[in-house]
Parts: sequence; structure tokens; C-alpha cells
Amino acid sequence: MPERRDERRAAVPALKTPGLNAAQAGAPVRLNKRLADMGLCSRREADAWIERGWVRVNGQVAGMGVKVLPADRVTVDQRAGDQQTQRVTILLHKPVGYVSGQAEDGHRPAVALIRAETRWPRDAAHMRFAPAQRKGLAPAGRLDIDSTGLLVLTQDGRIARQLIGETSEVEKEYLVRVAQDGLTQNIQAVFPRERLALLRHGLALDGQRLKPAQVDWQNPEQLRFVLTEGKKRQIRRMCEQVGLTVTGLKRVRIGRVALGALPPGQWRYLGADEAF
Repeated sequence: MPERRDERRAAVPALKTPGLNAAQAGAPVRLNKRLADMGLCSRREADAWIERGWVRVNGQVAGMGVKVLPADRVTVDQRAGDQQTQRVTILLHKPVGYVSGQAEDGHRPAVALIRAETRWPRDAAHMRFAPAQRKGLAPAGRLDIDSTGLLVLTQDGRIARQLIGETSEVEKEYLVRVAQDGLTQNIQAVFPRERLALLRHGLALDGQRLKPAQVDWQNPEQLRFVLTEGKKRQIRRMCEQVGLTVTGLKRVRIGRVALGALPPGQWRYLGADEAF
């Protein structure tokens, strides 16, 4: 059947993975992985596009579960891009007492704070809030219930993959108030330098060595951490290993996006001119 003339498709160039030998480079991969590896969407979004008939391989509408080779030409209907532009990403200053994901143990989820009346009055985004925007919002990186600061909630699989995907190297910056052996003031003066070096590199969690981290004193009672990974309660567990107790933890930056003056319990849209 001839294609409709008004159908628009964006071509996706063949994925060339560096560092592989010829046999590996020619190995077929699932189409949803190919689209995700190109940074076009998440695998879940890719499956939805394929199911809608929006993806073609070598000119033919692709079926679910199909595998492709690097030389195969993959095209995506423009409707997929149009759909993505309607998806929102929200920056929330999560307060203590809210969980990042689904409600648990009687605690409210952070998404419950996304309401018209809690939108930051200084939000510069030219978008109108609608309750339907809460549908499909998922945290791209978590903060535990006792932590506060910048939490990203997004409908966009590309952003989720960028922030929490297996290959993500996006920095997350935290301010961490600590105590040691009941001491709550001037911890810096008594904390051994070799333990600070361990926080930077040398610790392991869950049987895996942690990636190098930037860790420095922000003031005598507070450390500044910059991580490129996010294991469960990672900073609290790292501190425990070197004899510190975390008494307060706040995330202040993810990539190039800072918490700034956003008040606790309020939110704003990720601006069109912002990127992580």
C-alpha cells in the first residue's frame, strides 16, 4: 500500500557502537533498545511507538520484538516527536516526610505535591498546569523519606534514561550535615583525613566498589558530595562506614540544573532552555 503523502518520518541513523569487533558490531539488537541507545526515547516508549505502527525498518512497519542490524534503516513517524513535546518534566523541592515513588507505609508520595496551588509563583515556564499532567510522572532518581531537595518527576523517557540509565554520568550534588560519636559541632576538626579520602574513593556497597566521588567540607559540620551514581541510601551508608552519622541531607543540583531558590514543597517546570 503506498504511503500517505502527509505522513512525516524522521530517519534514525544506524547505531555504530565503538570498541566492538566486527562480529559483535554486526550482532542484531532489539528495535526498542536501538531506539533507546540513540537517545530518542526509553525502551517503554519505543514499544509504544512500535505498537502504534510509528516505527519502520527498511521501509516496512516494524512488529513488536523485532531485531535489527546496524545497517538496517530505522525511521520514526513525526507523530512520536509531536507526542514527546507534550510531555512535561517537573522539578520539585521534596520536603522530609514524602517518598519519591509510590505511597508506602502510610507516607504520601511526592507527586501528591504537584498541584496548581503548590506551583512556584516565580516559575518562568509558559505552561498552564492541568491535573492530567500528573499521569505518568515518575521520579528520575530518588530521595529517601528523610532527605530533602531537588527531585525530578518526568513523563519523558529520554530524560529518565539520561538521569538514571545504566550509562548515566550525570552529576548529583548534595549538602550533608553530619555528626560523629555524639559530636555535632566542628566535625571537620576531628575527622581524620584518611577517612575523607575513603569517602572520595575506596568504599564498596552491596559487594561493588563505588565510583570516585567528590567529597569536601562545605563548613565544619557539613560535607558536599558530588556523585555520578545513586545506590539506595548511598551517602548515608558511605558515612556510616567511616564513623559519621548523617543528620541532614539535601540534593541541590542534578547535572546543570540547580535547586536554587525553589522553596520546600513547591515545584516548577523544567524550562525549554534548560538541560541536564
